[in-house]
Amino acid sequence: MSANRISKFLSLAAVAGLALSPISVSAQATAETANPLGLPTDLSILGNSDPNVRKATAVVNGFVITGTDVDQRAALLVAANEREISPEELERVKMQVLRNLIDETLQIQAAETQEITIPQAEIDQSYARVAAQNFGQDESAMGEYLRSIGSSPQSLKRQIHGELAWSRLLRRNFAPFVNVSADEVNDLIQRLEANRGTDEYRLGEIFLQATPETAPQVQGNAQQIVEQLRQGGSFVAYARQFSQASTAAVGGDLGWIALPQLKNPQLETVVGEMSPGQLVGPLEIPGGYWIGLLIDKRQVLTADPRDAVLSLKQIALDFTGVPEAERTPRLESFLAGVQQLRGCGDAEAGASALGATVVTNDEIAARALPEQLQQLVLNLQLGQVTPPFGSFEEGVRVLMLCGRDDPQAASGPDFDTLMGQLEEERIQRRAQRYLRDLRNDAYIEYN
Repeated sequence: MSANRISKFLSLAAVAGLALSPISVSAQATAETANPLGLPTDLSILGNSDPNVRKATAVVNGFVITGTDVDQRAALLVAANEREISPEELERVKMQVLRNLIDETLQIQAAETQEITIPQAEIDQSYARVAAQNFGQDESAMGEYLRSIGSSPQSLKRQIHGELAWSRLLRRNFAPFVNVSADEVNDLIQRLEANRGTDEYRLGEIFLQATPETAPQVQGNAQQIVEQLRQGGSFVAYARQFSQASTAAVGGDLGWIALPQLKNPQLETVVGEMSPGQLVGPLEIPGGYWIGLLIDKRQVLTADPRDAVLSLKQIALDFTGVPEAERTPRLESFLAGVQQLRGCGDAEAGASALGATVVTNDEIAARALPEQLQQLVLNLQLGQVTPPFGSFEEGVRVLMLCGRDDPQAASGPDFDTLMGQLEEERIQRRAQRYLRDLRNDAYIEYN
């Protein structure tokens, strides 16, 4: 499975853990600040265990979490990384996975205590949907993939069980008591209208809570996360499994916001200077450390040219079997020939004469194209082609623009959508407080 496909898999199923790194401390004073309890700096919760031996790692209110459970859940994040993970880093991954499994167990137990049960048939249906989205209709293929990386269908189903149970508990116990007034929503709509044409940002965030005592360790952990993200880690997976913000459940996605909604002058300045795809942090903010990813940027209630719907023809030249000495002359002939094509009506016949093939793609949003091609295509007139791209190994192609429907001015989110967003934010804040209470009341034994 490719890295992109694995990232998609993680975003759908939220089944990975993440790596934490202990802080290396040289000065005694720093050590005392970072480790006020005087514990050994090389303390390790998990040892090197045979994954075939079901050795208990923790017992949470009587429920056993085994080393195998940890290993199988950690395997998913390892598979999603685009680089090898060292044995030391793998142990840190497992430590965080154990924390995640403890929280998941507390969530399931809290639901069961309140007589909320999730039928196995519903869990199986959710598992089948994940399989269909990532492996077509072949559910067995996902099972084979999971086992091939050291995980299992049972591990994923346990995660699905936890998410369904927690969501149902929140909807029953918190949602009925969350109130958002019509005035609040109307005020938000008015602010959006007043800001028409100004920039808004789609942000991903990871927030790590810290106290003055834990700040050095949390900052070090945050820096390790940033380094792993820069090396190809999945932002969605890391946010869902480690962020302590209310957006963790949706992979850290804050959605489209204006800078004042961040309610932090430092973040407003930083985000305002970011470019799409840029990662920043960790930044110290009140309460902890913040890591941000700018997913996209647009103007409030203004049509985005990238939402234009295009009709394109791909004209491709294949070099399979062509002797190396003939490749360059053939490429030059192809490039000269496509410039002579007389619009889309001449594409098929002209391409055939050049030894090329044509594939028609209708109803393609400009933003769905690779970023390097988006502006090139949007600058074309009908019948014009992009500069060539590709290679002798993969083939060389151009795109010809054959139709374009420009987007209408955006009307913005409707009343019900905005009310739903505000309600969800408040539910998630209550959920965080409730989970903290569950942790405080839990009986947990480590082995």
